[in-house]
Amino acid sequence: MTVTVDGKRLDPDPFAPPWRRSSFRQIVDRATTDRTTPARVEVRKADGTTFTDIIAARRRRSRPEPEPEPEEPAGPVFHTVEGDGFVFSEDVAVAVVIEHTGAAHTGTARALIDRAGVSIDQAGGVVEVILFGRVSDSTIIRRVP
Repeated sequence: MTVTVDGKRLDPDPFAPPWRRSSFRQIVDRATTDRTTPARVEVRKADGTTFTDIIAARRRRSRPEPEPEPEEPAGPVFHTVEGDGFVFSEDVAVAVVIEHTGAAHTGTARALIDRAGVSIDQAGGVVEVILFGRVSDSTIIRRVP
């Protein structure tokens, strides 16, 4: 796989393995300086097919001055997330929102998830949690401070 950015070849870091299909997120992050600018991406496959997409820039979040860190509690901290509308004994999926994405003009949405980057950022403030009933289709979204 070869990568060009604005007509110039973009190679992997020295001693890194060659670009692969699984390197797509790393390539986009590197080419757009960690997605601080939007980019038009064209993928040309060996069979001649092409794919074009617009990668939106991440929203910049202004971070207030950090407050002094409180002492860590002597054990895990639990938060309760509750909601109504579920059927007795149904499986309820629990999801922590790690990022938001925008929908395209076609009504579709896509998320690229780096498994290594998935963590609950308690230091970042608010975390969103989704409860989804697989039988009742009840969906509850709550913010946990």
